Amino acid sequence: MALHFQSLAELEALCTHLYIGTDLTQRIEAEKALLELIDSPECLSKCQLLLEQGTTSYAQLLAATCLSKLVSRVSPLPVEQRIDIRNYILNYVASQPKLAPFVIQALIQVIAKITKSGWFEVQKDRFVFREIIADVKTFLQGAMEHCIIGVIILSELTQEMNLDPLSMGFSRQEYWSGALPDPGIEPESPVSPALQVDYSRPSAKHRKIATSFRDTSLKDILVLACSLLKEILAKPLNLQDQDQQNLVMQVLKLVLNCLNFDFIGSSADESADDLCTVQIPTTWRAIFLEPETLDLFFNLYHSLPPLLSQLALSCLVQFASTRRSLFSSPERAKYLGNLIKGVKRILENPQGLSDPGNYHEFCRFLARLKTNYQLGELVMVKEYPEVIRLIANFTITSLQHWEFAPNSVHYLLTLWQRMVASVPFVKSTEPHLLDTYAPEITKAFITSRLESVAVVVRDNLDDPLDDTTTVFQQLEQLCTVSRCEYEKTCTLLVQLFDQNAQNYQKLLHSASRVTVDMAIQEGRLAWLVYLVGTVVGGRLTYTSTDEHDAMDGELSCRVFQLISLMDTGLPQCSNEKIELAILWFLDQFRKTYVGDQLQRTSKVVRLRSDVSRVPEKAWKVVKVYARMSEVLGITDDNHVLETFMTKIVTNLKYWGRCEPVISRTLQFLNDLSVGYILLKKLVKIDAVKFMLKNHTSEHFPFLGISGSYSLSDFRCRTAFYTALTRLLMVDLGEDEDEFENFMLPLTVSFETVLQIFNNNFKQEDVKRMLIGLARDLRGIAFALNTKTSYTMLFDWMYPTYLPILQRAIEQWYGEPACTTPILKLMAELMQNRSQRLNFDVSSPNGILLFREASKMICTYGTQILSLGSLSKDQIYPMKLKGISICYSALKSALCGNYVSFGVFKLYGDNHFDNVLQAFVKMLLSVSHSDLLQYRKLSQSYYPLLECLTQDHMSFITSLDPPVLLYVLTSISEGLTALDDVRPHEHHCL
Repeated sequence: MALHFQSLAELEALCTHLYIGTDLTQRIEAEKALLELIDSPECLSKCQLLLEQGTTSYAQLLAATCLSKLVSRVSPLPVEQRIDIRNYILNYVASQPKLAPFVIQALIQVIAKITKSGWFEVQKDRFVFREIIADVKTFLQGAMEHCIIGVIILSELTQEMNLDPLSMGFSRQEYWSGALPDPGIEPESPVSPALQVDYSRPSAKHRKIATSFRDTSLKDILVLACSLLKEILAKPLNLQDQDQQNLVMQVLKLVLNCLNFDFIGSSADESADDLCTVQIPTTWRAIFLEPETLDLFFNLYHSLPPLLSQLALSCLVQFASTRRSLFSSPERAKYLGNLIKGVKRILENPQGLSDPGNYHEFCRFLARLKTNYQLGELVMVKEYPEVIRLIANFTITSLQHWEFAPNSVHYLLTLWQRMVASVPFVKSTEPHLLDTYAPEITKAFITSRLESVAVVVRDNLDDPLDDTTTVFQQLEQLCTVSRCEYEKTCTLLVQLFDQNAQNYQKLLHSASRVTVDMAIQEGRLAWLVYLVGTVVGGRLTYTSTDEHDAMDGELSCRVFQLISLMDTGLPQCSNEKIELAILWFLDQFRKTYVGDQLQRTSKVVRLRSDVSRVPEKAWKVVKVYARMSEVLGITDDNHVLETFMTKIVTNLKYWGRCEPVISRTLQFLNDLSVGYILLKKLVKIDAVKFMLKNHTSEHFPFLGISGSYSLSDFRCRTAFYTALTRLLMVDLGEDEDEFENFMLPLTVSFETVLQIFNNNFKQEDVKRMLIGLARDLRGIAFALNTKTSYTMLFDWMYPTYLPILQRAIEQWYGEPACTTPILKLMAELMQNRSQRLNFDVSSPNGILLFREASKMICTYGTQILSLGSLSKDQIYPMKLKGISICYSALKSALCGNYVSFGVFKLYGDNHFDNVLQAFVKMLLSVSHSDLLQYRKLSQSYYPLLECLTQDHMSFITSLDPPVLLYVLTSISEGLTALDDVRPHEHHCL
């Protein structure tokens, strides 16, 4: 297509539409036109025109973006042309240092890309693209503006060298989408081209370039950056000078990029921040052994404003994470001593920590200290007693100010958790003092959380309890800390629990309840129940005694009493937060004192004179039940299980409209139903027998199909029936009558669906009923892991009820809320887990099951392709998710070894051929980019393709050339993807 624009004005108009336009149509048209520009022979001249004569920063940004795309192509430009582009940009930024910052960054990114791609290219016996570092020194010797540009060049180059394009998680088609900010974004900060990933260099080549850069240049860059910082610090700092501030910021970013470099190609997961170790090269050892290096960054922290001091702390975090093996033992002790001195100095002058950024980085710094150094090494540092006191006070203050930087508390709790966990392994005679400070940390956490409730309720703030992920993470860290000097923790919790429980009872019996006071009391009780569950669960992480078990009994007794009180008031008096906290406590108690855990961890009391051979369980006495037996009559784990099941049934009856409580309750039930020992005990409990005989919406409202329940709430039904079926399986054996009785509620529902289908009315009710049935049956099928039990289910479903599911796919193929549960049910039925589908030789069930699956996959494939093209936000839920489930089901059938596929051809049955053709049609409707971008789709497609290439190569070889080319291309594309589908592609080859 010929270009429709030639003039500068037209180009700039397109830039405006592209970067700051609010009209989506205009933006799309501008994107198409400018993509055409990149492929035009005039691209370089147009870029030069925009840079030299453009009147807006966006024109210059477009030129930089086009140049970045050009130099990143798989077929690179000639060496001379790339050298010319690099030199042109260097001269351009040198002559115009006042360009918008994002334009300078984009242009420098082009230089970095050129340098990286040509790192090993030789011209006239020299590495021509490595001369960039010498060119940068010219900038550094110039004025302040040029010095800043030189530092940015080194920083961007370091970042580019460290950037493995295939580990970034972007699709190959996202280049321009990365360049387009949303209409609402500030015009001064469009997306940097640094975020636009270059896929032209394979990971192996990237690693080779990065390693060479590390060995030849990175150390010199770090030394240069440190020398610049020393020069800056040696002169009086003018913090009002923006240029000087900018220079310091860019140099600190450069140092940080050097320290963040992936030195050994490990691509550490940044989300696992507290586990990171910086693999500093041995050649850098001298830099780290100089005390002046650490002193430089500590001095910078104390001298700079918060925005810059935060970067200095980020560098110190990396210094604290330096690998231990870099030093000998004496050197490591000296290095640690310098770090501890720096910590002490910061804590003695804590003014800078009032900034949230500084506070967060300092918390990370403290956590990294314990990650890389052992408690035995820390206690040997001369300043340790004073520093641990300062850190304890800092932690207590941080916990008390819970609303300030709450995300940083994680690092402080990590520090204390690991410190306390290390106590049993310390061999040093020096006091660790944790028995003094750990109880204070626990007390501060407990009291601060209780005090926060009143503030949250009265000021209508976001409740920390609503963020369950953070709460659970912090509680799991606290559980170890709380068991240190456990007597103090237990005494505090008993006192607070009794006090708050009494206040709550008074409010319950009060004639005039104040809503605010009730909400505060319920919030405090919720926290206390969470905390009791936490400290009881901490028994598994810390050395415990019989006295500790007795204390757990004291605390647990109070929670069980609260459970009784809360359940008595249902449904009038209820509180979701307390219920969720109770479920947390019950789960922690289960892990610690019930079933298998009881056998492994409980203390045994046995008289010396008792030499009988009575089984150990008969004379086992668990200290935790001593107090509970006196107050509640709970003498062992059997009674606890009865309490558990009574609570579960109560929740399922009265909390049907509260998805969080139902979901957590069912998760608890599922956890209980996993172990065989517990299952044998559970089936003897009356509450379990009631559930097995009465699993209907009449008794458990969450099983209803009322419009008041959202379709997403139906998901919990799968978990319910999985647990219920496990309980049924304990004594089921081959009793078909018992199975039929269990399935009776589902039978009634299916018969109702049949009747409604035949009368063609209330179609919405039918759909909701089928969604629930599909989820119920999937849970049942998941739990049936024996051939006998699975056969019972298959005989129940076929031939009466499977056609109903087939009809639902035909009727509601465009509604994923309906099709997804049905397809997932079919995929589960196709799973030959534990050889459950290996039917008797005289049984046709395997073939019959495959025929039904084939019909469903073919029907879904045909119908879903009739939807035509879908928007980007619709394509996965409406189409690709269903296709991925179909592929998973087909793969299970092909690899299950329960169907002889030759039988189909022998008897002229086309179900096998039809499903393979449906596979091809669905595949051709999916682009290669979508195949890789949507992880679940690729994880189902490649294993299926592996099965086909192993056992059905005749089908692969009979494919039409375009189809075969698509398949081969998908394998080629998949091999370059950095995920766990690679093995399957290797097998396909």
